[in-house]
Amino acid sequence: MKMKTLLLLLLVALCGRTAHAQNIVATKASEAKPSAVSATHIMPLAEISAGQRGTGRTVFSGTEPEDFDVEILGVLDGFPGPRQSAILARLSGGQIGRTGVFAGMSGSPVFIEGRLIGAVAFTFPFVKEPIAGITPIELMLASFATRNATDASGIAPVKPVASGRNSITLEELTASEWRSDLKSATPAALFAAASAPALASLAGQQLTTIQTPLVFNGISADALALFAPQLQANGLMPVAGAGGAARITPLAKVTENTLQPGASVSVQLVRGDYSIAASGTVTLRDGEKIYAFGHPFLSAGSARMPMTESSVVTVVPSANNSFKLAAPGAMVGTIEQDRSTGIYGKLGTAPQMVPVKINLRTSRNQTQTYTFEVAHDEALTPLLLNLTILSTITGSERSFGNATISMRGRIETSAGEAVQIDRRFASFNAAALAAGSIAAPAGLVLNSGFTSAAIRGVTLDVEATDGKQIATLDAVALDRDRVRPGETVNLNVALRTPAGETLTERVPIEIPTDAAPGSLTLFVGDGASLNRFSAFGGSYNPRTLLELVRLINDVPRNDRLYVRMFRTAAGAIVGARELPGLPPSILATLSSERATGGFTPTALAGNEEREIKTPAPYVVSGQQVVTINVVR
Repeated sequence: MKMKTLLLLLLVALCGRTAHAQNIVATKASEAKPSAVSATHIMPLAEISAGQRGTGRTVFSGTEPEDFDVEILGVLDGFPGPRQSAILARLSGGQIGRTGVFAGMSGSPVFIEGRLIGAVAFTFPFVKEPIAGITPIELMLASFATRNATDASGIAPVKPVASGRNSITLEELTASEWRSDLKSATPAALFAAASAPALASLAGQQLTTIQTPLVFNGISADALALFAPQLQANGLMPVAGAGGAARITPLAKVTENTLQPGASVSVQLVRGDYSIAASGTVTLRDGEKIYAFGHPFLSAGSARMPMTESSVVTVVPSANNSFKLAAPGAMVGTIEQDRSTGIYGKLGTAPQMVPVKINLRTSRNQTQTYTFEVAHDEALTPLLLNLTILSTITGSERSFGNATISMRGRIETSAGEAVQIDRRFASFNAAALAAGSIAAPAGLVLNSGFTSAAIRGVTLDVEATDGKQIATLDAVALDRDRVRPGETVNLNVALRTPAGETLTERVPIEIPTDAAPGSLTLFVGDGASLNRFSAFGGSYNPRTLLELVRLINDVPRNDRLYVRMFRTAAGAIVGARELPGLPPSILATLSSERATGGFTPTALAGNEEREIKTPAPYVVSGQQVVTINVVR
């Protein structure tokens, strides 16, 4: 009996030692190559201290993550912001000795004892050894604990405001360019500030976010050069493309191996004949939830951008800033949030994009068609349209120098009516003006503040011609200068072309029957001059998105002459409409305390406007004013 008891105790002891040994092996194995299961075990920030050692995971080539070693140096409280912390660590082992901390490894998970502590996200520029800052996983999970709802269309709301913006100025309506500073994040702003001359000596002593490689495919070098400073100031690193443009493909099937911790992930802004994709690393996959980057991409908040797998061509070592060169692969989900501690995506969902089709007729009488999609966002969409349209033109035509670009097409909106595009530009920078003429109205729609504001698609026919095709207003004359109310006077208009040819047009002008004796002013000029000359140069208050679209469509064009009769008359601006010559009773009603919204009293001028069509393909310029004497 005693012998059996002794054997039993010995067996238990042996089993315990075996189990302990297995646990040690399992712990070492999980630390060396963490699985998706071990990655869900979190090590709290309170348990992290200097001297601890762990393992990081990232992709240096292809799609398989590789290990590198991590030594904890300490915890920085109050960085990168108040009530936040970052873990400071020294990286080594694997290929880190060759690459150092590189752009594109943001989000690389770090494990201690098989438990996830956070994502590699920061570094010191120009340091001699790979020192990195790690965003604690606790902060990342807390940042994405809740999410903003999207509307039924699947498009994130655009700054919901019940009645839209307070006003739209005439300058905004006639703008031919769109400028955007993206959405500067605090770390990105810090990086830009550190590059300023006053802080240049401190640039290597500032812990900054690891730059995000933004890989461009199909974008012309001239177009990219215009936007590169703006991108770099926002922590983005423009990189020449690799692997060709990303095809527009449906959502790929998600498996248990999709976007595991340490895998390379791309956020696509444009895909199709053009491709723009940001590359980073997956920190954690929790079921269908993906956490990555460890720092903001664009600080876009709620977002709707394609999330794709990606393959790393190579990590390019550089004394200045090593970077990952990656090609986006299959779309597997949607990036839904972009915040201070990283980006958050969901597998198995597809975002709503803006489809774009451009038919380009070159100066050599060749027709080329481009199809692609851009992300739907109030700041990004105008910027991406500007960049891709400019690249379409400059990829086949001259970037600078005298040229004439004609733009015709539609910007489909959620208002049920499209913004009609019919513009022509003839100048030294015609390509940039033409691209901006699409980005500007798109930006107005998306930034209007209406909860339903969205762009459903863009279709353009672009025609390029060498040289400036400009016709100048040469002379205007009336067949008589004394008329009675209700009579018609003929206005003779003469245009001169660059070749010296004179184009003439006769325009009948009917004098209002209620015109008072005295002088009437006739303005003759191009669309831009008409806007400057108009007595009303203030602002409009469209009450619906449809009103805004129609207001944009009413903007005078730059390849037409306009004739407008001016006479001072009490009137009003109601919403987006000019109402001249209103009776005193109507003005009194609008001015009463009971009247609400969108009313602006003004001494309006202009009760008739005529458009004079000019022979294509001329852009017209010039203005003249003539006076008519009304007699009884």
